[in-house]
Amino acid sequence: MTPVFIGSGIYRGSSYGAWHPLHIPRVSTVMDLARALGWLPLSQYHTSPRAKPKMLTAFHTPDYITALMRAEALQTVTDATRARHGLGTTANPVFAEMFRRPATGAGGVMLAAELLRDGGVAHVPGGGTHHAMADRANGFCYLNDPVLCLLALRHMGLTRIAYVDIDAHHCDGVDAALAGAPDMLMISVHEDRRWPFTGALGDDAGGRALNLPVPRGFNDTEMRHILHQLVMPVLERFDPQAVVLQCGSDAIEEDPLSRLALSNNAHVETALALRDLSPRLIVLGGGGYNPWSVARCWTRVWGALNGHSADGPLPDAAQDVLRALAWNRRGAGRTPLDHWKTTLNDPAREGPVRPEIIDGVASLRARFDATSPHSRYNGPQGWKKTAQSPAPSP
Repeated sequence: MTPVFIGSGIYRGSSYGAWHPLHIPRVSTVMDLARALGWLPLSQYHTSPRAKPKMLTAFHTPDYITALMRAEALQTVTDATRARHGLGTTANPVFAEMFRRPATGAGGVMLAAELLRDGGVAHVPGGGTHHAMADRANGFCYLNDPVLCLLALRHMGLTRIAYVDIDAHHCDGVDAALAGAPDMLMISVHEDRRWPFTGALGDDAGGRALNLPVPRGFNDTEMRHILHQLVMPVLERFDPQAVVLQCGSDAIEEDPLSRLALSNNAHVETALALRDLSPRLIVLGGGGYNPWSVARCWTRVWGALNGHSADGPLPDAAQDVLRALAWNRRGAGRTPLDHWKTTLNDPAREGPVRPEIIDGVASLRARFDATSPHSRYNGPQGWKKTAQSPAPSP
């Protein structure tokens, strides 16, 4: 099946406010850049529907959905609503599309699940809001569309669903939602000692979560080690019928809200590895607060999923999209670098694999291997089965 892209015009001009880290254009720039490259024909593009309130209560409480819709309609919240539901805060402010925009992201991921009923790949860059809780907004996230996506896949009858999160910030909302779920497996790679200060190495969410906090300066070589020594072998044993990848770009070196040092090469390598592992792959967006890093990363991932590459300078039309971006957030960081406006591919950011990465991977592998001892992964060369390995599940 040809990959599908799910987007919407609601992301064009919608903003959390001029002072907020999410005032920058993200999904709209990805759509513009992909079209400028000829990578987004009409046959692959689907407009995201807005999820109806009843659909959202598959995870969120009816009281919270009512409060969120009322806050958008009135453009204000009471002190009681702010205290109970986390609306109207610095992180989750009142703004014009505060219900419609996240409900569109939720509708997009649920559409992706439906379109992949018989298999395939979907990219939903408007998804990935992984901090929202059932009854409150949290960490720039009003609705938890990753959880709604996972539940939609379960509703289709799938019984082995994996969620992989490479955002710089731990997916606390997903972690809380999936605690103890026997049909779900979560793997999160996130910055240690970074908000929300959850996802410690020993936190397993009832046995179905592998949390790997990583140190500052986390590099491409370390991400590759985690991919081939943890993510791939664990997922091969789990044998997922679907994988949902939260592909937050805030772990890229130039992002202002983390201290990690990946290039977008790591995101592409991860997405392609997971595509080849599972019959269904849904790639979401997530964090990302440098407009050039976000647009280049998610566009490059979409291109790679379609077999496209963009080595060397971009064509003029694509460069024009990147040159039109502005970043006016005070204290946001450096002056834009030339290659942010002329290329998609970041330079590789390789380095040593530090002991805490090696030890963390080994600890999580040992924990998982204790319950699934029948096969082993042989790194980038592929899988090796032991004599006791069961036949693959249907």
